[in-house]
Amino acid sequence: MPSAVPSNGLKAHATGVTKFTNSLLVRGNELVNGDLWISSTSGKILNGQELLYGHRTAPDHIVDLGGRILSPGFIDVQLNGAYGFDFSVIPEDDTVGYSKGVRRVNKSLIATGVTSYLPTLTSQKPEIYQKTLPFLGPSGSLRDPSYGSESLGAHCEGPFLSPSKNGIHNASVLLTSPNGISDVAACYGTSNVDSPSPIKLVTLAPELPGALSVITSLTKRNILVSIGHSEATYEEGLSSMSAGASMITHLFNAMAPLHHRNPGLFGLLGTTAPLPATSPPCSQSGIKPYFGIIADGIHLHPTSIKIAWNAHPSGLILVTDAMRLAGMPDGTYDWTNGSRIVKKGALLTLEENGKIAGSSIELVECVNNFLNWTGASVPEALRAVTETPARMLGMQGVKGCMEEGADADLVVLDMKQVEGTREKKLVVEQVWKFGNKVFERNGSTA
Repeated sequence: MPSAVPSNGLKAHATGVTKFTNSLLVRGNELVNGDLWISSTSGKILNGQELLYGHRTAPDHIVDLGGRILSPGFIDVQLNGAYGFDFSVIPEDDTVGYSKGVRRVNKSLIATGVTSYLPTLTSQKPEIYQKTLPFLGPSGSLRDPSYGSESLGAHCEGPFLSPSKNGIHNASVLLTSPNGISDVAACYGTSNVDSPSPIKLVTLAPELPGALSVITSLTKRNILVSIGHSEATYEEGLSSMSAGASMITHLFNAMAPLHHRNPGLFGLLGTTAPLPATSPPCSQSGIKPYFGIIADGIHLHPTSIKIAWNAHPSGLILVTDAMRLAGMPDGTYDWTNGSRIVKKGALLTLEENGKIAGSSIELVECVNNFLNWTGASVPEALRAVTETPARMLGMQGVKGCMEEGADADLVVLDMKQVEGTREKKLVVEQVWKFGNKVFERNGSTA
């Protein structure tokens, strides 16, 4: 039987189309009143004008947001674990249990507005990488919103790091003289380095012997490289960028501090490095690095964050660097290398020496801190967890935006005033994954 056509001429059969109306859309540096159309069938953002006037298609559902903000879904490029699960630990050599743990993180993380992320492995022995990486590769091909947050590929933070800037990484497992890609493959596993690789990003110290050739080899395999946990000089940082590195891992933390005669890795924010020799011909004369910032009020002073943002605003990416204790009650917990971590609110420290041990903050709280500490606009703060990480990952037009054809990963945010202060606070009200609502505050997750 043909579909019924109402008197207005629009098709009334089920289309899988949802229209958001009465919403503030993040468009460039502005919040713009407007509508957005998405499909739960394709999981994509649609051209509403074309559907309405070209195809005479009516939406199945109209969602009135009552003036709330509609943002692209958040992307966290450094998440070590959460909700009691650590990506660097296989429980009793149980890969089935490991897979269930990853799924548990995905299901819980989506409620915080993080629709995509890089599951991050700290420095480990080779057998840990080789067992865990097959479970951490990009999961977007499934396009199943019920899975929750989506892996965009693993982030291997180590073990090619400086032993003097190891932070809480176990110094005994660090590999400080990588002999080309062969040593990398021996560590991570040949099948995990060859294309298609489950690895999206590798953090290494660029001053290590052999590191520059490793950077070039990884980028040729479409694996991105970030520099960090490093004693590198400014000049060594420039050389690593020319070799293909494109990011700095948690700027200021676990690296040589800024000095007026040697600005170190921080100085890269104020310069443009020559393009890697492997870059295609283009008009661009050079590159500046992206850089991660942990805006939890513990890792960095608010003014340091403001300085970094003003130096290179288009490169700032907010990250949580969250550990498995995120979402857990305060207490003392065992960690991967025999150490113990003390959790007091957002503060995580090693029991034996008081070193900062990652974070337990949610990404939306990093956005709120950044918003209030820097004077950034709401669109600028949201860009640091949407558009900018998507560009760094080479996924512009697919993630981190609300363009036609992009994945319909969206977050509905309510802006609140913090009582007794001038501070603003964004609250996650709804999360949509691949065009399907998977979370609603005071409701339920998929």
